Amino acid sequence: MSAAAERTAEPATSPVNIPDIPADLPADLPADTPERTTMYEISGLTKTYTQGKRVVHALAGVDLHIDAGELVSIQGPTGGGKSTLLQMLGGLDRPSSGTIALDGKDLAAMSDRELTGVRASTIGFVFQGFNLIPTLTAQENVETALVPEGVSASVRAERAAAALASVGLGDRGAHLPVELSGGQQQRVAIARALVKDPTVLLADEPTGNLDEQTRDEIVELLEGLWKEQGLTVIMVTHDSTVARRTQRRLRIAGGKLTEIGV
Repeated sequence: MSAAAERTAEPATSPVNIPDIPADLPADLPADTPERTTMYEISGLTKTYTQGKRVVHALAGVDLHIDAGELVSIQGPTGGGKSTLLQMLGGLDRPSSGTIALDGKDLAAMSDRELTGVRASTIGFVFQGFNLIPTLTAQENVETALVPEGVSASVRAERAAAALASVGLGDRGAHLPVELSGGQQQRVAIARALVKDPTVLLADEPTGNLDEQTRDEIVELLEGLWKEQGLTVIMVTHDSTVARRTQRRLRIAGGKLTEIGV
């Protein structure tokens, strides 16, 4: 049989079945992107306390889902429940009712010892007032976050130096807080939060004490760390300029949480 006849006799190739791509898949999301995992799942969260003869409903039935790797801001009026919610997310306070699951584990049901372990290993905190120990150097302030983990002195020093370098302060480790600018002190506080290799970073008004230029530098730093390290970052802020740079914007007022978009 001739070569031409052999080619003619070859069976036809079966068509390839290509699965449909869901219509609701975001245009910028690759079709093979794995499904996101849940970091926080909050249901019916309430917090009530008394202030003199007045009953305060700081949280009034909050429901919230946050995926791992999200960058979220929470805004709202003073006394609206922002800081209370952040304290719940960080295991610093307990709800009056409801559940708050972090990576599938209900913080509200944990013992004090278990919560301490979660805070030490999983959650990094950044505060408006920096909260640095004035008599310790930047290096030593960062190292303090590793003391509860029982890390050796040499490993603490190595990890703290790396954390300071990651926030642009590799040459400032020997400086006391008073020898640093406000922006540099906040960078030290961020390094202290990151040195534990947390999966969650909670920031309470991290730019509240800074001028606009320094504010923008700190926000850019947090954005860069979020992208590079895949952190779940949740920020409480009064500053709409800061909030608009996050993936999700939430608002809490009167203890009730709503989503306000980006």
